[in-house]
Amino acid sequence: MTACIVGWAHSKFGKLDNETVESLVIRVANEALDHAGIGAEEVDEILLGHFNAGFTPQDFTASIVLQANDKFRFKPATRVENACATGSAAVHQAIKAIEARRARVALVVGVEQMTHAPSPDIARNLLKASYLAEDGETPGGFAGVFGKIAGAYFQRHGDQSDALAMIAAKNHKNGVSNPYAQMRKDLGYEFCRAESEKNPFVAGPLKRTDCSLVSDGAAALVVADTETALQMRRAVAFRATAHAQDFLPMSKRDILRFEGCAEAWKRALGKARIELGDLSFVETHDCFTIAELIEYEAMGLTAEGQGATAIKEGWTEKNGRLPVNPSGGLKAKGHPIGATGVSMHALTAMQLCEEAGDMQIPAAKLGGIFNMGGAAVANYVSVLERIK
Repeated sequence: MTACIVGWAHSKFGKLDNETVESLVIRVANEALDHAGIGAEEVDEILLGHFNAGFTPQDFTASIVLQANDKFRFKPATRVENACATGSAAVHQAIKAIEARRARVALVVGVEQMTHAPSPDIARNLLKASYLAEDGETPGGFAGVFGKIAGAYFQRHGDQSDALAMIAAKNHKNGVSNPYAQMRKDLGYEFCRAESEKNPFVAGPLKRTDCSLVSDGAAALVVADTETALQMRRAVAFRATAHAQDFLPMSKRDILRFEGCAEAWKRALGKARIELGDLSFVETHDCFTIAELIEYEAMGLTAEGQGATAIKEGWTEKNGRLPVNPSGGLKAKGHPIGATGVSMHALTAMQLCEEAGDMQIPAAKLGGIFNMGGAAVANYVSVLERIK
């Protein structure tokens, strides 16, 4: 336990026409400092999670954080990128700086502005998180990549359309309680299950309700060493973290097993000296509903090919044995790529500090996070526990 979250901030996610990357960064950076009760001069290092990939013209965005406060001038600031796990990559880099005693307090910001780009550009930019040599011509872009994964899963383990619709319905129902969510509407199982004009097939067996949303948004964390954190208002400790990077080409692995995800969970639970069932809830990376289904198996909630059991038996519902995505997940909350991992950590800290409002899981003690970049390529797990 070398680092703790001591403050956070979270913008609303969605189509934010009046915002820019800069305005979002400035807002959450200052709000996180206020929430932690510290000044900019106390920050030793700044990490910015920003995927970009052509969504916005401005690159070299680490120094944009300095726009939030003149007292950030001359502090180390670094942009971190690891596809859809960019936010968690920035969080984990902050922890490493603290573990190395190069920083006592670090500010982590995650941001993305996606909706201003034309639809063809959005698809092209997202596809950059796949192995272009193999998947660069995939119809439907990144959704097409996961459409292929879903089709292959159905072929191996049977049609899982009912389970995917149940996952979508669960997450949309949970999203109603999330004030930051892009879509706060309980769509219901029937709507998510049926093909319709409003819910057409997008790629393979995946319908629109199986796909996360294109979003703008930002989130920020203040992370401090444990000694410093215990002197502050609150302290949510990283009981364990793990990062397992897998091959980029799907042809080099069994893509239906999410082995990097399984390895990251195994390492993190081992470091934390707990079992999966000890967690109070999990925020997991449901970029597509098939991803959440396979993640049930990779985290060890069910056996391989049996992920549907977890949702059909109600295990992952908010009142189930292991609530998954009480925030609504990426499916309802939205998925501004660079912000997603930071958001997951902020929302988990809210739960553990009993500051989650209507999202609150009663008596939450331990929270698990899984953030994934690409198709189970960059795999990050955190286990959080409140110690003050």
